[in-house]
Amino acid sequence: MITWRRLGSDDFPLVARWLAAPHVHRWWYHEFTPEAVERDFGPSARGEEPGEDWLVSVDGEPVALMQRSRIADYQEDFDELSAVVPVPDEAVTLDYLIGDLGQVGRGVGSRIIRWAVERTWADFPRATAIIIPVVAANIASWRALEKAGATRIAEADLEPENPIDEALHYIYRFDRPS
Repeated sequence: MITWRRLGSDDFPLVARWLAAPHVHRWWYHEFTPEAVERDFGPSARGEEPGEDWLVSVDGEPVALMQRSRIADYQEDFDELSAVVPVPDEAVTLDYLIGDLGQVGRGVGSRIIRWAVERTWADFPRATAIIIPVVAANIASWRALEKAGATRIAEADLEPENPIDEALHYIYRFDRPS
């Protein structure tokens, strides 16, 4: 069973461990000191910004982090993405990591994505689409999106999070079921 709850400051040590893990740090190129985790996740945990950070558990064990936001709430992201694909006004984006290395490669990512998509339709009734750009080199991430039912709608050069990555991104979309 998949559940999630808003990330709180008590979760920051776990998030720091996940961000430091090589399988996560490669794609989530974040600092993982306590100060950096507080800086990057504190505003969301305190409700001071529109983006949401969720701790995802499978069968009661925390295994992943899911971020969710309306694309239009972050102007720089909206501008970059809408230069490449049409972005509906209420479109949402997701980002995710599997922190528990024991859950990597077991289909958990696609299960969590499917679950988050269903929750997003319920939580954002005006959203008609979920649009997710993924660096092309992150094969596991875009394969999880495809297994979850996303459609690749474009390829584009976008600013990569990790400076060692090429700019090429695949852009995926889920459309609200009619």
